[in-house]
Amino acid sequence: MTVRRSDLISPVVKGIPPSGIRRFFDIVSEMDDVISLGVGEPDFVTPWHIRESCIYSLEKGYTMYTSNYGLMELRVEIAKYLHDRFGLTYEPKNQILVTVGVSEAYDLALRAIISPGDEVIVPEPCYVSYKPCVSFAGGVPVVVETRAEDGFKLTAEQVEAVITPKTKAIVLCFPNNPTGSTMSKEELSGIARIAQEHDLIVISDEIYGELTYEGVHDSFAALPGMQGRTILLNGFSKAYAMTGWRLGYAVACKEIIDAMVKIHQYTMLCAPIMVQNGAIEALRNGDREMHRMVSQYNRRRKLITKGFNDMGLDCVEPQGAFYAFPSIKKTGLSSEEFAERLLVEEKVAVVPGNAFGNCGEGYIRSSYAASIDDINEALVRMARFVQRYIS
Repeated sequence: MTVRRSDLISPVVKGIPPSGIRRFFDIVSEMDDVISLGVGEPDFVTPWHIRESCIYSLEKGYTMYTSNYGLMELRVEIAKYLHDRFGLTYEPKNQILVTVGVSEAYDLALRAIISPGDEVIVPEPCYVSYKPCVSFAGGVPVVVETRAEDGFKLTAEQVEAVITPKTKAIVLCFPNNPTGSTMSKEELSGIARIAQEHDLIVISDEIYGELTYEGVHDSFAALPGMQGRTILLNGFSKAYAMTGWRLGYAVACKEIIDAMVKIHQYTMLCAPIMVQNGAIEALRNGDREMHRMVSQYNRRRKLITKGFNDMGLDCVEPQGAFYAFPSIKKTGLSSEEFAERLLVEEKVAVVPGNAFGNCGEGYIRSSYAASIDDINEALVRMARFVQRYIS
């Protein structure tokens, strides 16, 4: 009996579409003279003092495994950062886990808490891995669609409307990828009340927290009564321009971190030691460079938002992260048609909004983690393109 190779693949994996971000990135890599506003990659190089600390650790021969939890020295610095920044107190010994990027931390968090059939509330538009990872863990993603007219914010009423006896957790990401939306402490408090009333866990991805331009970033775990039921995820890629370093962390109660470590020790073991040493330097001495980069992002944010609105693409001003999410509905094109034609006709790469969920249809994601010159030229090309469709 001949077995078809496709039959060897898990039905769950078969049912997950490829990443819409990665597809356009692959296309761009094969073209010349493309201005890419697609992938969320800072155009800044990791600051030298962070790179130097990594090089020095290699020169000293630090090439061995670390604890599954990560270097204690790094965990102490993470605990200090969370205390100084948000007033949160975590035990470095058993409440902090260093991971290979926030993506691994998110995957571990889900696999640690989800039983088959558990439902996880996922607001959209959202990062492309949120729903698939719920499915990989055996859970059922329950989508809540946020709206441009609400600033793409999640409301307590929306969450409460989809809660069932099977609901186990809520996923949050503010500042948000792809919309750049943020939520105030008061707005988050409504979600906290729902989580408490229904005994839910909240997975709060705060990787863009330091990239907040209006007001301040409030950590969900710092809300009254939330630290014990929050799995807080963060990392170094965005604030410190350390994307390729692949280093993140999770903090939670001991019981959840113990469960996450159990999976981590059988799959990833630990993050590379030289990368962890670089992160120690970032937390100790990286704020000055971080604030300089954030100031540049803020300037670019205003430039790209004005550019989109001037060309006729309605764009809610992003309050955080480094993405704008303009509406392209006036062109009459679908998100994918817009992105594909823009790439072919004007050599500007953006990501179609439906890559981030069905409610992202009619939008595109444009990263402003690109140089001012590239953004200006991209806006000229895009304005020329848009006028062909809405004039």
